[in-house]
Parts: sequence; structure tokens; C-alpha cells
Amino acid sequence: MAEENEKNENETIHEKEGVDEVNAQNVADETPKELSPEDKYAELNDRFLRLFAEFDNYRKRSNKERVDLISTANAGILKELLPVVDDFERAITNNHDVTDAETIKEGFQIIYNKFKSILESKGLKAMESKGQAFDSELHEAIANVPVENKKEKGIVIDDVEKGYYLGEKVIRYAKVVVGQ
Repeated sequence: MAEENEKNENETIHEKEGVDEVNAQNVADETPKELSPEDKYAELNDRFLRLFAEFDNYRKRSNKERVDLISTANAGILKELLPVVDDFERAITNNHDVTDAETIKEGFQIIYNKFKSILESKGLKAMESKGQAFDSELHEAIANVPVENKKEKGIVIDDVEKGYYLGEKVIRYAKVVVGQ
């Protein structure tokens, strides 16, 4: 019986060695063969075309996302301004029969305040220019007026059109009259 076990062990060892030889040959067959220059060129060209297409798709997707973001931002502001439009329409309808001017003025003041508060909540801030020194980074001088007081030279005398900030950025320069 001991001879039989030894014989089975020897056969198992030889079988394992045979399997190892076959695996070694399969590994040797899988080693990359030297590619011809045409094959290398075709492979590199294929990789380049795929990379270029991927980049082009990325660029198009980014542009579409940017356009969507801008249109969505506009939709949000417009949605908040719709109640102001509704208020104006109601005021116009109701003002046909009103003879008291004070009531009309009060109604328009309420609508103006509502409109202004919506804009301010979005970061819009009016520029205070009157009485300030002229600054070409903030103001656009549309006229120079001679002044008698020397302290008023280079000072904004009047706002013809208000300037506005959106956050900290100037989105409209103030059109002003400057003392000279």
C-alpha cells in the first residue's frame, strides 16, 4: 500500500510539472509581439481620435450646462417679478375710475417698493453719487457745470441716471453732472 501511495504522489508531481510547462508556454505566447509601424500608427491615431471626440463631447456638454444655468437663473428672477407685473395690471385697471390722485400715487409707491425690494434681494444696490467726488471708475460725466464754490469742483452736482452695483461689481455707471 505504501508503494501505491508513493506511485500516486509521483504521478501527481509529474502532472503538476506538466501543467506548469503548459502554463509557462501560454504565458510566453501572451507576451506582446513587436507591432509594425503601420499598426502603431493606427493604434495611436485611434487613441487620438477617441480622445479628441471625448474632449469635443465635454466641451459641448459644458457649453450646454452653462446656457442652461443662465436660462434657469433668468427664470428665477422673472418668476419673482411676475407679482409686480400683476400689481401694475391691477393698478391700471383700478385707476380708470379713481379721481383721487393721492390714491394713485400711493398705489404706485407700493408697487415701486415691492419691485425695489425684489431687486435688492438679488444683490442690486443703487450707487450714491450726488455730493461725492467724481470717480471715472464709477461715474460717466455727461456735463461739466461751472461752480462758484471751490469746494464743489470735481464733485458730482447731479445724477442724471443712477448707477448700480450687483454685489460689488458695477453693472451700470452713473451718468452725472460734475462741478468745474
